[in-house]
Amino acid sequence: MILPVQKELREALARFAQARIEHDVHPTGSTSRSLEDATHTLCVMTGARTIEQALLTADTLLEKHAGRTHSSRGGEALAA
Repeated sequence: MILPVQKELREALARFAQARIEHDVHPTGSTSRSLEDATHTLCVMTGARTIEQALLTADTLLEKHAGRTHSSRGGEALAA
């Protein structure tokens, strides 16, 4: 699997979160399609079959990104 770039992964997670909130608050055909699209994107980026797996994998990948950045910057933490 090709690892996604941290920025792109964060953007996909934010897009999923926004779509999930919009669909939960006011479900429509449009919000359902947006949520399905965001879910599909995260699953493809992480190589997962379910959104639960995709979210767990995304968290793990972000931790790895943070670990590399942390060690390469001599102890500096990433800004969220």
